Amino acid sequence: MSLNIELLESSFAPIKTQETEFTTHFYQILFADSPTVKPLFANTHMEKQARQLFKSLVLVVDNLRCPDILSRTLKRLGTRHIQYGVLPEHYPMVGSALLKALSICLEHSWTPTTEQAWSEAYAAVSQLMLSSADYPTEILTLYVQRD
Repeated sequence: MSLNIELLESSFAPIKTQETEFTTHFYQILFADSPTVKPLFANTHMEKQARQLFKSLVLVVDNLRCPDILSRTLKRLGTRHIQYGVLPEHYPMVGSALLKALSICLEHSWTPTTEQAWSEAYAAVSQLMLSSADYPTEILTLYVQRD
């Protein structure tokens, strides 16, 4: 899969000025659509968490042209998420909330092509994060495409 880097970068540019709005939408959507993830955040300082989420998104978009850096970073992030209790089935829930929050913030700029680019990018990010996670093989094969 080849990512549409130019579209991802250009569509994220206006989001960079909407950090609070974006993260507010993201977590409202995530908790409304997927209430089963809410306990994962029970002991979390949500303002700090929101900043971390946004910082991670910026890091991903800023490094789309640096696949080695991005791969190493996302694999470490995937490993860390296990410690937080994140399971492979949570990734699609987060992806859905991410796309919905992007669509709200981008309004009329959110097109089917933009949605496809972000869907593909999130799938690639998820696959990298899950590829280094130490889940039992039978769980992981359900979520990560094997070559």
